[in-house]
Amino acid sequence: MMKSLKMSIAAMLMLAISFTNAQEKEKMKMDHSKMDHGKMMHKKSDAKTEAILKDYFSLKNALVADETKKAALAGTKLVASFKAFDAGSYSKEQQEELADIIEDATEHAEHIAKSELGHQREHFKTLSKDVTDLVAITGTKNTLYEQFCPMYEGGSTWLSTSNEVKNPYYGSKMATCGKVQKEINN
Repeated sequence: MMKSLKMSIAAMLMLAISFTNAQEKEKMKMDHSKMDHGKMMHKKSDAKTEAILKDYFSLKNALVADETKKAALAGTKLVASFKAFDAGSYSKEQQEELADIIEDATEHAEHIAKSELGHQREHFKTLSKDVTDLVAITGTKNTLYEQFCPMYEGGSTWLSTSNEVKNPYYGSKMATCGKVQKEINN
């Protein structure tokens, strides 16, 4: 009886420590979704942003087609595009924000490059937020569509060059699950 009580107390203590650690880690993450995109200066997109978007859309299309190897290759290309991005022409505040976005996005692209399909899709969710935040600062020469799937992990967004929904989170299982949430013209 005493041994099981000690084990229960130890288990509860470990749970409490783990929960506290997770909360602290969550506080440290910067939530780019709360950024005030309205106050940001929108400029014509630069070539580095367009290269990132090209690789991002290659990745999205590979996920739509359930093609793990193509998605991994696109992830590798994205890593290189993120590393080549130069934020020098932006304000100091924008440069700091862009550095955070690029760092986070690069990490997710690296995971995508070496993961199986389900894990690639998990990382694509956060990567999509990062790319959306990047475009909010840098702008783009193309019209983009932010699309939303209410079913994947409590709701997930991605960017597309078409207003036709092709879901990268479910691929061929539910290719048209989702809707256009917003049109981005900047």
